[in-house]
Amino acid sequence: MADISEDDVIAALRGVIDPSQGKSVVDLGMVSTVHVKQTNVNFALEVPAHRGPAMEPVRQAAEKAVRDIPGVTSATVVVTAHAGATSAAAAPQDEIVEKVHEIKVRRFVAVASGKGGVGKSTTAVNLAIALRLEGLRVGLLDADVYGPSLPRMLGISGRPASAGGDMVRPLENYGVHLMSMGLLVPDDTAMIWRGPMVQSALTQMLDSVAWGTLDVIIIDLPPGTGDIQISLAQQVNLAGAVVVSTPQDIALLDVVKAITMFDKAEVPVLGMIQNMAYWSCPDCGRTDHIFGNDGVAGEASRRGIEMLGEIPLSLEVRTGGDSGTPVVVANPRSVQAKTYRKIARRLMEIADLRREEEEA
Repeated sequence: MADISEDDVIAALRGVIDPSQGKSVVDLGMVSTVHVKQTNVNFALEVPAHRGPAMEPVRQAAEKAVRDIPGVTSATVVVTAHAGATSAAAAPQDEIVEKVHEIKVRRFVAVASGKGGVGKSTTAVNLAIALRLEGLRVGLLDADVYGPSLPRMLGISGRPASAGGDMVRPLENYGVHLMSMGLLVPDDTAMIWRGPMVQSALTQMLDSVAWGTLDVIIIDLPPGTGDIQISLAQQVNLAGAVVVSTPQDIALLDVVKAITMFDKAEVPVLGMIQNMAYWSCPDCGRTDHIFGNDGVAGEASRRGIEMLGEIPLSLEVRTGGDSGTPVVVANPRSVQAKTYRKIARRLMEIADLRREEEEA
């Protein structure tokens, strides 16, 4: 039987890097209470409380590194999150770089829908780029922790780089800054988190990201009216929400719930967008209303909400999202792109979105 020591475990963990800080978990002083019993190893990773939810990939890497030690048959790693964790205390003082990033975000606008699959994320991406094309400095926050899709739709891959301390830098494409849980975990990893962990992750994506100075952050909310939506409404001073839906009656049932939620949270609904409004045959020009006709417009009219526009169903919109080239940049002359640009300009008026010059 192999003689496994604590030094063997520490040596293996020196190769496990915390990507947000660019150092190994050993150098950051995270490793504690290492116990070796015959061929079984268990230990803890101690991190600050707000970092707990994002540490799952690091925990898995640490567990694998120890399991790969010859002779180890099992490894158990737990993340203990508490205030005042010891990473700073364990590192030499002259190596600690705590950068204070001044984050100035003038407006937050949510893109929401109570129903999944209605094109909400597609709308959020295209609106973000359209606002950037109007000259605004734009951020995009993917609040769909369980099913993040914006990195692919925006053509972004890779992990955020450390900005010093616990801060990370958002990734950027088409001039839009993006933060998403999809940048922190592999595509095939399911996020099996309960409500408090999701709330903590959202707080981290808002507070531990070096967003810099932005005129607006577009927040792509997940479907539903649960913890995430309520948490964001409480944490962020939303300028308002844009509600997206197809004209289909079954989709509108959930959209009404979303509008009611915003009313209760005292978040103004800036307008509604009817997505997949119709399909025009490219050969004969015939128009079909596959998901119904004017369902969103009717609901908006009944509630006194402005109808911002309707986006026709299009193969090009779908392929653009899958390939990371949204239709606003892939085909700026298309009906869809022109409509997104028009909606963006209208949003600038009703939500007071404008470029605010930085102070000298």
